[in-house]
Amino acid sequence: MAFQVNLANRLSKLPPYLFAEIDAMKQQALKEGKDIINLGVGDPDLPTPPHIVESLKNAVEDPSKHHYPSYVGMPAFRESMANYYKNTRNIELNPATEVQSLIGAKEGVGHIPLAFVDPGDIVLIPDPAYPVYESGTYFAGGEPYFMPLLAENGFLPDIDAVPADILDRAKLMFINYPNNPISAVCDMSFFEKVIAVAKKHNIIVIHDAAYADVVFDGYRMPSFLETPGAKDVGIEIYSLSKTYNMTGWRIAAALGNAEIVGGLGKIKTNLDSGVFEPIQHAAITALDSSQDCVIENNKIFQDRRDVLVDGLNSIGWKVDKPKATFYVWIRIPEGAKSSEITKRLIQEAAIVTTPGNGFGPHGEGYIRMTITTPKDRLEETVSRMAKMQF
Repeated sequence: MAFQVNLANRLSKLPPYLFAEIDAMKQQALKEGKDIINLGVGDPDLPTPPHIVESLKNAVEDPSKHHYPSYVGMPAFRESMANYYKNTRNIELNPATEVQSLIGAKEGVGHIPLAFVDPGDIVLIPDPAYPVYESGTYFAGGEPYFMPLLAENGFLPDIDAVPADILDRAKLMFINYPNNPISAVCDMSFFEKVIAVAKKHNIIVIHDAAYADVVFDGYRMPSFLETPGAKDVGIEIYSLSKTYNMTGWRIAAALGNAEIVGGLGKIKTNLDSGVFEPIQHAAITALDSSQDCVIENNKIFQDRRDVLVDGLNSIGWKVDKPKATFYVWIRIPEGAKSSEITKRLIQEAAIVTTPGNGFGPHGEGYIRMTITTPKDRLEETVSRMAKMQF
């Protein structure tokens, strides 16, 4: 009998890679010599600020920083992270027990279920959502229960609609504001509702706040941890990736309830060796220095947002201006399918977008565009779409 490689059953539960066909069409368009405008990737095109890069250079030249780092993060990094939350959100955190370094927010989100979810436990997940909430649940043997994010509810999950028996079985709840892919935001009354339900049903809350500081028009996104009782039931995951254009650097932090942070730490101690120290030094520089670079970044993204949204509205699309993130969530024409519009945009206009149903069934009827490309390319996007018939 020929040797056979059999994947674990848990991998069979993962949703298919829905964007493979889009990638294939993009490559075909490139082969045909088309001028592709890629609005599908959530990766800032702006460089990491120079003072952060310089900090990395200086640290990496020190041989003493080439060894295994701390599993939970350098004390100095955890202190800087705690100070940042104190200065920007007036939240008190104990750096020793309530702050944990992460190799990017994705790593934290993916590993959290392994610490708290047993086979058969329920994990409450928004729909549409960042796909790792679902895949991390499957890796831990959990069962996802999807909470629809609907326009009529302000794209907030209707927790009251979740059956009581599901809430009783739930171990974790993922929430994410500002939201990817929708760009929706929430106020503290929503967090208060989540905390009340979590306390009643003993559910750990994970608030993914990766886009918390990518904000426009003077808007300030409240932190989950600002809400009374939040640290009793959950943690917030903060990423430096989007705030400082550091997506490739892979550094973030889990903040909040010491037992939850500690549980995640036990998983990480066994599965990784922490964040390279020079990267942590650069992160300290980012957090401790002037935040003018963040303000400038947000101005650039705000200008781009206005170009794209105003342009789309001018040619007949109905698009709201997001208060945060660098995504624009766009309702497509009635009766059309997200995947069909995505295909047409690539084939007819060489514009790459992301179909909403790639983030979950309730993303159907929408496409997502990013504003991580210069204004002239966004103007060109609108010009090309104006020539199409929808």
